[in-house]
Amino acid sequence: MPARILDGKALANRVTGSIRERVAARIAAGRGVPTLAVVLVGEHPASQVYVRNKRRTTETVGMGSRAFDLPADVAEREVLDLIDRLNGDPAVHGILVQLPLPPQIEPERVIEAIDPAKDVDGFHPYNVGRLVLRMPLLRPCTPLGCMKLLAETGEPLAGKHAVVIGQSNIVGRPMALELLMERCTVTICHSATRDLPGLVRGADIVVAAIGKPAFVRGDWIREGAIVIDVGINRGADGKLCGDVDFAGAAERAAWITPVPGGVGPMTIAMLLSNTLQAAEAIDGRPSG
Repeated sequence: MPARILDGKALANRVTGSIRERVAARIAAGRGVPTLAVVLVGEHPASQVYVRNKRRTTETVGMGSRAFDLPADVAEREVLDLIDRLNGDPAVHGILVQLPLPPQIEPERVIEAIDPAKDVDGFHPYNVGRLVLRMPLLRPCTPLGCMKLLAETGEPLAGKHAVVIGQSNIVGRPMALELLMERCTVTICHSATRDLPGLVRGADIVVAAIGKPAFVRGDWIREGAIVIDVGINRGADGKLCGDVDFAGAAERAAWITPVPGGVGPMTIAMLLSNTLQAAEAIDGRPSG
């Protein structure tokens, strides 16, 4: 039986619809407009597309959007000074610095410079540490979106064996932490993993986040597994594809996310959710 599709676009539309209503109610009550500041350094084509989508969706739900587009040769000090100003601006509730950054800028230093209360990407060590301790506040957007998609299956996650392929700070590691919070047994795989196909074949849940087109073969997927494909790649034919051989995996899996239209829309929806959450938390934070 072919896999059922986890429609991230449809779910994201429901999430953003709810956010739109909450933002409107907030504004009607006389509270500030939740505002996201997006910092883009350079002219990386994929980053420009991501940022354009984020800005458009932010405005669609009634939030404020501030754009800070900096040249590729900007000094790191200038980026840090901008973040410092945004940290101190009470009208800004969320700060996002689009990755990757040019080589003269250390991404870890930039991430740590963001006020954790405005870190709507969820990458600051404080927010990641809260996730480790099962006390999450602002959570990394892509893994959180993946968890929302897993919830759509209606299947209990506790006790399932989840295999996460990829160990990046952006997806793989926080994804493993999210799954652990749901009491999954988690295996993180990477370039030094032995017998990756064998590990994947034993998984109830497969999360692929390695950035290699169709790397995960369909015959690696066990019957009835849930497949979450985080990859967004450009195939030889110019079309977008994921890290998983979709056609082959869909013959065996119970549920699968498409590319495009799966995890991607949920990442942006979770960014907006984090921005609203940050605004509401900042409302209650003592001034000064």
